[in-house]
Amino acid sequence: MENNRFQKWHLTFKVLPIVILIIILKLFAHQFNLEFLSINPLFTGIVTANIFLLGFLIAGVLSDYKESEKLPGELATSIETIVDECLIIYKSKKAKPAQECLQHTLQLTGSINDWFYKKEGSRALMDKLCKYNDFFLDFESLTQANFIARLKQEQSAIRRMLIRIHTIRETSFVSSGYAIAEAIALILAGGLIFVKIDPFYEALFFVGAITFLQVYMILLIKDLDNPFDYAGDDRGPDEVSLKPLDDLKLRIEEKISLLI
Repeated sequence: MENNRFQKWHLTFKVLPIVILIIILKLFAHQFNLEFLSINPLFTGIVTANIFLLGFLIAGVLSDYKESEKLPGELATSIETIVDECLIIYKSKKAKPAQECLQHTLQLTGSINDWFYKKEGSRALMDKLCKYNDFFLDFESLTQANFIARLKQEQSAIRRMLIRIHTIRETSFVSSGYAIAEAIALILAGGLIFVKIDPFYEALFFVGAITFLQVYMILLIKDLDNPFDYAGDDRGPDEVSLKPLDDLKLRIEEKISLLI
């Protein structure tokens, strides 16, 4: 809990050095009379335009982020459905293929967790998912066709969700939008250094506040753009929770242990 309390400020700690640098440069410009720009409506228009652009970007990434929040839970649901079907077959027929399918599902769940942390490749994970086809063939003589059809549907749902997660974390939302937002933020920071605002303490306040807002929003949008960034050293608290998959792995292990 204490760790989570401080994690929410991780972007603030990243932005503060940039803000402090801009304020120092502002002090330097004031000390040597380098403030040759004046405040006018065009300057405030640039600030407003960039805020509008940042609003467009965050609206775009939020839709993917809300979808991403559901994916680990839906993955866990589909995988556990396969587990339940295998348990039914094993309890009714004492079939070895059903027990082997349970073991494979446990391995697949672990591989999915490793895949989220980029410890396993997408191709290897998809190969393990295709391995279910061999088990489904063995099940043809053990259960009804509609049960196998249901298993195939869950396999297809897992594949669809994994591909969707791969697309979200590998694709950046409107890269050109990020570029222009960063360029405007840089122009504004440079302009704030050389703009003359009286009294000077107000200048320091507005320089720090506007720089903080612009840089913080850009970093926040980039953070939300990839809610599955678990592998990086710069991981923040905004990644979606993998707890449904962690809990699922424990439940599968418990169910398998009861069969032994």
